[in-house]
Amino acid sequence: MAEEKADIAIIGGTGVYDPGLLSDTMEIKMHTPYGSPSDTLTLGVFRGKRVVILPRHGRKHTIPPHRINFRANIWALKELGVGTILATAACGGLKEDYKPGVMVIPDQFIDWSRQVHTFYDEGKFYHVGMAEPFCPDVRKLLADTAREAGIDVRESGTYLRIDGPQFSTRAASEMYGKFADIIGMTVVPEAILAREKEMCFGVVATVTDYDSWIGKATPFEEMKKTMAQNLENTKRVIQDAIAKIPDERTCACRNALKGAEA
Repeated sequence: MAEEKADIAIIGGTGVYDPGLLSDTMEIKMHTPYGSPSDTLTLGVFRGKRVVILPRHGRKHTIPPHRINFRANIWALKELGVGTILATAACGGLKEDYKPGVMVIPDQFIDWSRQVHTFYDEGKFYHVGMAEPFCPDVRKLLADTAREAGIDVRESGTYLRIDGPQFSTRAASEMYGKFADIIGMTVVPEAILAREKEMCFGVVATVTDYDSWIGKATPFEEMKKTMAQNLENTKRVIQDAIAKIPDERTCACRNALKGAEA
């Protein structure tokens, strides 16, 4: 059905899932060649745009990072016609300047996981380019929107992905800080799989606390206060950015498979 299509997707991380954002909503339960997505998808309209919301960890936050069916999630969004994904992510800070409460629009990632992430592991093979793993147009839009809102934002940064569900040892955290700025468990493989499906992908990452390299734990009450403010900032940027997303994509993401077949 024509109405069961969307141009933009929001992948909501911890605390961000908010179906009340949309009007004229419908719930879509999907099954993919890779199994079921994290939950039922909510499709509707926001500021004249057709948008679908996918709760990454499930609506009741029942799916830990290492159990998320990333391929099913991205495949389902592509099947609905999505061209642009705005993802949200909570993360830890690996550098002094990437402090709690800061918003980061990452431009690079390092994958420290032990997994292979691809849709093309049989039949046709593609080696997609990942030199610039996040859509530059979406990144600029998100960074500009955050800056205009007066939010403390880092307009670039390297995201390091670990499997989880455990956090890092202090020794590992100190090592990661030599290579990256923030650390988390979900932005990869989403970025890889979105590129393989020729979708634009950008991330609003918010720092909840310093990673364990700092040598002391952040008090829980302080962390809750930071997360609440991060949530409000994330919602504001996502909502304002949606209205600015152009109807036609002109970036290289839409042709990522061109010339990439092995």
